[in-house]
Amino acid sequence: MENIFRIYQLKDKALMDLYRRLDKDLRPMPKKSDGVIDIYGPGLEDNDVDALRHAYISGVYTIEYNGGLAELLGRLNELSSFDSRSNSLLSENMDLWNNAVGRAHGNKAMNWDELYGHLIKALKDGDLIIDPNDKRKYKGDKRIRRLPKSLVIKIKETKTGANTNFFDPRMKIVMTKDEFISAIRRGRYPGYAVKKHYSGEYPFSTRDRFKFNNLR
Repeated sequence: MENIFRIYQLKDKALMDLYRRLDKDLRPMPKKSDGVIDIYGPGLEDNDVDALRHAYISGVYTIEYNGGLAELLGRLNELSSFDSRSNSLLSENMDLWNNAVGRAHGNKAMNWDELYGHLIKALKDGDLIIDPNDKRKYKGDKRIRRLPKSLVIKIKETKTGANTNFFDPRMKIVMTKDEFISAIRRGRYPGYAVKKHYSGEYPFSTRDRFKFNNLR
């Protein structure tokens, strides 16, 4: 079974990787007294670093998993983050725009090095939003205002399209198909059921208004 915390560990790993690169290539990043980059330090919000952070993490998720998971995690992040900025709606637009740029380049990049190169060019070309007051508007799905009671996301599938691994963002666990089916039968996921197919059993979701929540 995949490490249940890998999805969140991947975010931290990608963030530190980006800041190390920017510390060398862009400008010095804020550091703690021991010289370690302070990922929560000053000067990292609503600017070029902020833009690259959202784009890079979203691109890494696209490379390592898929664009659908990257898109959903980006929107979930807007839901779970405490945003004390007075221009939060503008900042949200900025974040979601840059997430989309990251996914687009993540779909083209073969690895993190290539992704970073694409995004630095995107920054220079003005493709990223680096100021919340930018007039460009993100046209995709916005922040998730509330989670459905039962939410599981497909994160891996076979070459033939069969779903094999699933992510529960509320519990922060990753499940195989058999583990997910077992949990459904125990009543843990009331929004899902199990169907039989000639090739075996598979989980599916009952329809609701959350289109990202539907497994077919």
